[in-house]
Amino acid sequence: MTPGLAAAVLAGVLLGTGLVLVFHRLPPLRQTTFAERVEPQLRSVAPASRLLLPAPDLTLFGPLERILRPLLRDAVHRLARWSPANRALGVRLQQAGGSKSVSDFRAEQVLFAGGGFLAGGTAGVVLAGSGRIGAVSVVLLTCACAAAGFLLRDYLLTQHIARRNSRILAQFPSLAEMMALAVGAGESAGGALERVCAAAQGELADEFDRVLAQTRSGQPLTTALQDFSHRIRLAPLTRFVDGVTVAVDRGTPLADVMRAQAQDVRDTAKRDLMETAGKKEIAMMVPVIFGILPLTVLFAVFPGLALLRLGL
Repeated sequence: MTPGLAAAVLAGVLLGTGLVLVFHRLPPLRQTTFAERVEPQLRSVAPASRLLLPAPDLTLFGPLERILRPLLRDAVHRLARWSPANRALGVRLQQAGGSKSVSDFRAEQVLFAGGGFLAGGTAGVVLAGSGRIGAVSVVLLTCACAAAGFLLRDYLLTQHIARRNSRILAQFPSLAEMMALAVGAGESAGGALERVCAAAQGELADEFDRVLAQTRSGQPLTTALQDFSHRIRLAPLTRFVDGVTVAVDRGTPLADVMRAQAQDVRDTAKRDLMETAGKKEIAMMVPVIFGILPLTVLFAVFPGLALLRLGL
């Protein structure tokens, strides 16, 4: 198969797929459900302007995702049936801080796998058309790209959680000291939390705002803080929540607990920085030993070798 013929076959497949999707969604071929027929008669008249209506949900792949959403939903349900890690995935999504559900994340994984499948198939067809690989290699390349796309979404989630945790740990000492100042000035724990949420911005401030919303809805402060600890799952924040809970239950001073927790996080950050510096120092030894040191020895030994040759 020549490259021109392979490109023509690929263009024909893409054109046919697009035409099938277009004709499948035409009004004469689209079946109207009972809810769609009854909706105009049951819809209430809203006096507000349409400009004030909430914006539609922006999907990752735009109209393509909305068109393929029924197929994605079925694929996600089948994938969730065979996946035992949905509970752990739910915990990781809570750590990511978004409102995305497990089904939404699985749908994105299916989309990434589909994108990898298309990319691998396209590259395989082009390489097979040029005669560089065979049919088995095309299938293996396509499957490998689909698996790589599926795993890429999980890797991006892991990186997002790591960056968010680092931002939260960087913001925690300052917010803890602000709460300690408010408590030392006579505020309660809830009042100090409200002042921090009003004055601060960032990932941790948003989480504290969520805790404050739970307390305003009638939930006890200690329970809301425990939910916050289960969502974040960071050891310094878990110790902070445990200290605040014990101080609230037993009536011990909160300001000292918050200052101690803030200092503990700062000491942990210093230790992490020193550990990272030590690792970088060891990594810098590789170019020194294998790059600079051989050149230094060569420059030191070469003149002596040259003199020995002249003497001989």
